[in-house]
Amino acid sequence: MSKRVKFSVFGGVILVLVAVGALTAAKRGNKTVEVRTELVQARDLVASVTASGQVRPQTKVDLSSDISGKIVKLAVKEGQMVTKGQFLLQIDAQQAEAAVQRVQAQVASSRAQMAQANANLAQAQKSLERTGAIKKTNPQLISDEQMEQLRTTVDVNKAMYESSRHSVDQSTASLRDAQSALSKTSIYAPMSGRVTRLVVENGETAIQGTMNKDAATLLTIADMSVLETKVKVDETDVARIALGDSAVIQIDAFPDTTFIGRVTKISNSAVTGATASTGADQAVDYEVTIQLVNTPAETRPDFSATAKIITDTRKQALSIPIIALTVRENEALTKGDTAVGLGKARPKKEVGKKDVEGVFVVSKDNKVTFRPVKVGIAGEKHFEVLSGLKAGDKIVAGTYQAIRELKDGAVVRETKVDPKKPATATKS
Repeated sequence: MSKRVKFSVFGGVILVLVAVGALTAAKRGNKTVEVRTELVQARDLVASVTASGQVRPQTKVDLSSDISGKIVKLAVKEGQMVTKGQFLLQIDAQQAEAAVQRVQAQVASSRAQMAQANANLAQAQKSLERTGAIKKTNPQLISDEQMEQLRTTVDVNKAMYESSRHSVDQSTASLRDAQSALSKTSIYAPMSGRVTRLVVENGETAIQGTMNKDAATLLTIADMSVLETKVKVDETDVARIALGDSAVIQIDAFPDTTFIGRVTKISNSAVTGATASTGADQAVDYEVTIQLVNTPAETRPDFSATAKIITDTRKQALSIPIIALTVRENEALTKGDTAVGLGKARPKKEVGKKDVEGVFVVSKDNKVTFRPVKVGIAGEKHFEVLSGLKAGDKIVAGTYQAIRELKDGAVVRETKVDPKKPATATKS
């Protein structure tokens, strides 16, 4: 083989090696990232707030006794329907009846004393009148001192009569109190409804309600025709809820059925409760009342319920997957002032500056560019797009790890999406 041929072969090998090296270096320099992509398109969005609570009647009454005594007759059972004015139970009335009889005797005695005082007053007045008439005809027979004594007697009898009259009023008022206490030994239904709780039995002692409300409660009557659920909503969500918002309620006792409701009340102050002191910020919740519309007759108080409150809706709004929205440092912060430390210049962050929310848009050559996006309401899986994108734009929609590490100018390749594994709706 000639030298020219040897050099040609050797040169060709070198060219091949250089080309392979260049290709390898190019691949290393432009490493592609495997991502999921999706086109920006219009969708119907529903924004909601989910919270849990318990079913309870809108109107209920906890009955307790105004007097203490043994229950001698119980006329109702738990779960029974009652009407307003219906007899419920009887407390031993012997002491109350004896008190009424005692006060009735006091009233009779006071009235007798008043009658006697009235008679004495009338007699004293007549004696004064007769003596006064005699003195007019014959002044020497009646002295002025005698007339003064008779006038004093009349005044004393008037005072005694007034005292006895007030004694009658006092004893009469005591009689009304005693009769009222006697009437409270019989307890009647203050409203129509169902006896949803009965905590006493025949023979137990009823405790006066003013001493201990919980211990004094005898039974509960509830109007089960109008039910509601009170749910606790986090402070970050309660501002989005308004009176009249519709809700979909799931009651655990009826797992295959959903019920419709409407927000009727939003508390103005946070719900207070005992929470463990862990050193971390405590959650602040507000109570939202939702009136249920179509509950079945089998619904009972204290059933667990989960409410999905619809706060806003959008028809055919431009939208992106929630997972696609990410945040990057505001580029304006890295351009301009720098702080020098350890011999190197690093970006100086300013207090109050916010990171920019946006998505990575995929170009025709599979390179991505971070584009700021302004979003509106959030549905279950998608954000409403207010500005920054148009229909048909291809954006990176997963995975979370890929979006988190993605940078401007990166080259991506699409991966097949397994329909059985939905994207995790986590904001990166």
